[in-house]
Amino acid sequence: MESPVFARRANPMDRTLSPAAYNLVIGLTLCWGFWVNWWMVGNILVESIRSIHPWLFFGGYFASCLTGAWLFHRSNQPWVSFFGYNLVVVPFGLIVNLVVSRYDASLVHEAIRITALVTLGMMLLGTLFPKFFASIAGALTVALLLVIVVELVEVFILGIHHGVVDWIVVLIFCGYVGVDWGRANQIPKTLDNAIDSAAALYMDIINLFLRILRILGRK
Repeated sequence: MESPVFARRANPMDRTLSPAAYNLVIGLTLCWGFWVNWWMVGNILVESIRSIHPWLFFGGYFASCLTGAWLFHRSNQPWVSFFGYNLVVVPFGLIVNLVVSRYDASLVHEAIRITALVTLGMMLLGTLFPKFFASIAGALTVALLLVIVVELVEVFILGIHHGVVDWIVVLIFCGYVGVDWGRANQIPKTLDNAIDSAAALYMDIINLFLRILRILGRK
């Protein structure tokens, strides 16, 4: 299903940005989210996160993420979308904190470098071939849902995890980066759309980073 953000069409009442300003806002919004996550990793003790009751933690995590996603998907006000974006960034930061604490710092830095290079490459492809990525968006959604079901069965029923699943998820989110970047450049270049597009890309990139880190960790 297409996000309401990427289904938006031009409105004569909307104030549009230049392509350079539009892309700058996307970049700055992404950098804000990554900086918040970096700050959380450096300043929030992992033990304090682990001390939260699992039901409370995951309940709060999903409530915050879903509320944030609803806000930036539905709102056409930049400040509301930015608030919703932060409601997604903060719980993601807690998960990132828990995950990176299990790995050596050099491995985390390598995962960041690889994720950045892959993201830039997929953005370039999304710019060059927007129609191709638009055509695979539905297939990516189906593939992601299937992978989620497979992982839940493996972890909670079979008690195993196949490494190939991580590679599949990496490919899926590589595709999503191309899809969302291509879509971001097809909709009206407004301030609100830039923030909303950055929010979608942020979730793609963080999920990509976590899987790359997991793959590197197995080596």
